[in-house]
Amino acid sequence: MIKAAIRHKIFNFRQAATTSRGILTQKSVYFILLYEEEKPFTFGIGECSLFPGLSMDDVDGFEKKLNEIVGLINKGLFNFKAPVHNFPSVNFALETAKKDLDNKGSKVFYQSEFTQGNDSILINGLIWMGTIEKMKEQIENKLNESFTCIKVKIGALDFKSEYELLSNIRKEYNSNELEIRVDANGAFTPFNALEHLKKLSDLDIHSVEQPILPSQLEEMAALCLQSPLPIALDEELIGKFPAENKLKLLQIVKPQYIVIKPGLLGGIQSCEEWIDIANDLNIRWWVTSALETNIGLNVIAQWTYTLKNPVHQGLSTGTLYVDNIDCPLVLSGEKLYYFPKKKWNIKSLT
Repeated sequence: MIKAAIRHKIFNFRQAATTSRGILTQKSVYFILLYEEEKPFTFGIGECSLFPGLSMDDVDGFEKKLNEIVGLINKGLFNFKAPVHNFPSVNFALETAKKDLDNKGSKVFYQSEFTQGNDSILINGLIWMGTIEKMKEQIENKLNESFTCIKVKIGALDFKSEYELLSNIRKEYNSNELEIRVDANGAFTPFNALEHLKKLSDLDIHSVEQPILPSQLEEMAALCLQSPLPIALDEELIGKFPAENKLKLLQIVKPQYIVIKPGLLGGIQSCEEWIDIANDLNIRWWVTSALETNIGLNVIAQWTYTLKNPVHQGLSTGTLYVDNIDCPLVLSGEKLYYFPKKKWNIKSLT
């Protein structure tokens, strides 16, 4: 019989991460361990990718729900085939842990040229919100590391200053040399968004993520129709279950891109639904991690490689923490590798 346990650990950011939801210096992470009762030393592990202020299940009852599910597993009463829709981070952890257990705790979920160490995944360079000086410094570092695609988070400062920053980058690097993606995190309003998007279009910006806050479907649909720049839905996708609700959203809004985040959207199977629907509607996409440690990032990266989407993916969160879990994932410039000879060290979680 399958048994379960919970582990909890605080991870410390290498440098404070400024988001539209505040400044993060630490992240509290819960992990689910699954093991066969007769084989307690062979276990699967999954990460509850809880993003403070953003995750659907970042609620007061989270720990209670987690303990309730673990209790049901230990009594043999939990149905692993039934998604836990209201707690997508828990669903992601369960899905990962079960697949890991089925693979004898190997942490190899998808055999490929990537997991054999023969190929890599292209990654965008993430530029966090901050002062203009701090953002300039981050951009210079990414360019020195030969990144050819950066994603710049905006919204913390006034638009004029952020536009000037982007304009200065574009003066040095044309769009053939450097792809610039912008993540607005809902910083624009329905009244000024189109004006800002028109101005950004002068800079050959690749796309703008979530220009206005979610749950404004008519306004977002109008923006996607009128914008001179491609728009990518991000936070808008959170909490859309089951598949028919995903289809309805994309049919109404008709975005040019969607951003796939397994930890926030309920796991791999849920994200495959998003991708299938998007492909049917000729909507493009890429995959992004969401502050996961290497436990969550590992399964996302392995899965992403199998999708054969040649664009830059947003999978650089493994470098965020000073005390991340040692694993075979290695980021070199804009390429993410998996080196199978490099061992996992998860002693702190067992």
